[in-house]
Amino acid sequence: MKDLATGLPELIVQNRQRMVPVNLGWLRKVAAFALPLCAEHSADGLFTLKELDEVVVTIVSDKRIAEIHMDFMGIPGATDVITFQHGEVVISAETALRYAKENGQLPMAELALYMVHGFLHLNAHEDGTELQRTRMHAVQDVIWRQALDALPV
Repeated sequence: MKDLATGLPELIVQNRQRMVPVNLGWLRKVAAFALPLCAEHSADGLFTLKELDEVVVTIVSDKRIAEIHMDFMGIPGATDVITFQHGEVVISAETALRYAKENGQLPMAELALYMVHGFLHLNAHEDGTELQRTRMHAVQDVIWRQALDALPV
């Protein structure tokens, strides 16, 4: 149900995997911090997060995200985040763990990055071309850094 005070969708953040420890309380705080910032950055000005009643973020295993990746996109293998325009963001905890190690950061920070990325997709941002990717990542990185500064892991 939409939050009438802010006009933003209700946020649900859930963990449906057991492979990677997740601080769900912290991730929920990051989601609540980042969602309004992402809502201010619509890529096309037409579709916005504010039109959704709820946003559901689900942390899953590589196995589960690989199934979703194949079922909905026809692409084999795990990926970091998949976003559905009806308001669902699915994130792989195992992929976040791998990339966090490669990038020298904490897995929770990587999960937060994927969540911001998903929120921006829900606000019409795309990353299919180099120009789209550059624009989206510029906004994404600012919001992600603000979240990590405000809510250290």
